[in-house]
Amino acid sequence: FFKAVYMCEVERHHPQVFQNQDKESFSRLEDPLPAAEGVTYELCAGIVDKPDLSLEEIACEEVLEECGYRVPITNLRRITSYRSGVGVTGSRQTLFYAEVTDEMRTGEGGGQPEEGELIEVVEIPLEESMKFAYDETFPKTMGVIFSFTWFQDNIAPKLPKK
Repeated sequence: FFKAVYMCEVERHHPQVFQNQDKESFSRLEDPLPAAEGVTYELCAGIVDKPDLSLEEIACEEVLEECGYRVPITNLRRITSYRSGVGVTGSRQTLFYAEVTDEMRTGEGGGQPEEGELIEVVEIPLEESMKFAYDETFPKTMGVIFSFTWFQDNIAPKLPKK
C-alpha cells in the first residue's frame, strides 16, 4: 500500500476533494475508496543502506525477508541498473534475476511489519506474464513490466517447450 498511489486514485475518482483545498481546510472524504486502491504489484526490492554489504548481499537479504527464499549470491544474475523516480528522488535501482525452487523456501516472507511492510508474494504463470505486464487494471511499477519483457527475451526462449 502506498499513500501516494491511493491519493492519486482518490483524485481520479473524486477530483472535487482537491479543488480549492489547503492543509487547514482539507475535508474528510465522505465516500472513501477501499484501501486496495493503494496496493501495487512490485518486484522484490530494498534500500541500499548497509555500506558493509554488496548489492548482491542486500538483494539476497531482501528476497529472504520479502519472499521467504534463501538465494545464494552465486544464483543472482545482474541485469542492469537504471534510474527511477527521476522527477522526485532520482533513485538508482539495480535489477537482478534469480531462479528459486520450493527447496529454497525457508520462510513465509511478507516483509517487516514494524517497517510498515505487508507483502504478499504473487506468482504469475509464464503463459500469462505478458498479458499481466500490459494489463493496466493491475497497478504495477515500470520495473515489473521491464523485468517481464527481459525474461521473455532472455530466459523464456531457452526453456523446454511443453
